[in-house]
Amino acid sequence: MGSASRQALSASRAELSALGGNVELATAEQLFAAVQAIGGSLQLRAILADASTEPSVKKAAITAVFGSTLGTTALELLAAASSRRWSSDGDLLGGIEEIGIRAAAASASPQADIEAELFAFGRAVSSNPELELAVGSKLGDASSKISLVNALLEGKVSLQTMAIVRQIVRQPRGRRIGALLRYAASIVADQSGLSVATVTTAKPIAAEQLVRLQKGLSKTYGTQVRINVVIDPSVIGGIRVQVGDDVIDGSVASRITELRLQLTG
Repeated sequence: MGSASRQALSASRAELSALGGNVELATAEQLFAAVQAIGGSLQLRAILADASTEPSVKKAAITAVFGSTLGTTALELLAAASSRRWSSDGDLLGGIEEIGIRAAAASASPQADIEAELFAFGRAVSSNPELELAVGSKLGDASSKISLVNALLEGKVSLQTMAIVRQIVRQPRGRRIGALLRYAASIVADQSGLSVATVTTAKPIAAEQLVRLQKGLSKTYGTQVRINVVIDPSVIGGIRVQVGDDVIDGSVASRITELRLQLTG
């Protein structure tokens, strides 16, 4: 993501935060619908992603297209985000989608565990090639994918999680579904003031070791860190820890790869 997009996204996050707890799930769902509409309109994307277009023109375009279909809050968030300068139309779509995910998280009750639900479904998708193909194939019909998601998750996860998963499945934009679900989980955690550490290991880690790791990571990053564990026999031994863009790779597979590179260098 370019610097212009990072600034635009930061401003959009601040605007959402200014709403405090006055965010409804409908706002998130309307933002997701807008992302889908913008993604499907080359003309609208061109107007909104063009750095030379005046912000007032972009806002006018958003109002003309969505003014009669979106609620006040969603329309204001969308118009403000769209009027900012983005490095690409892909960054624009991703930015609006992120604000939608954050709005969904902000609308949830304290008892909801959206991050864990997203991570669990992402793990299920990544570990089942047939399921990943069913919900992530470019050739599949969107309505069939949504029907499958509904059958798998309805009544088992929060409404917020359902809304986020439906958006991801409807509009993956060339991205792998499992990775998207983990990414969405990290956004939800960040919205809640948490960081997420994905720990990849060949076999389950003892509970006391996870507690020590969680405390150490929380101290290092200066924030509460939640750990999600991925079991992957290909790492052979040791662990791989990822927090945001930071990766700590102490796996045997990584060391073997490094040794091979040294031998062939």
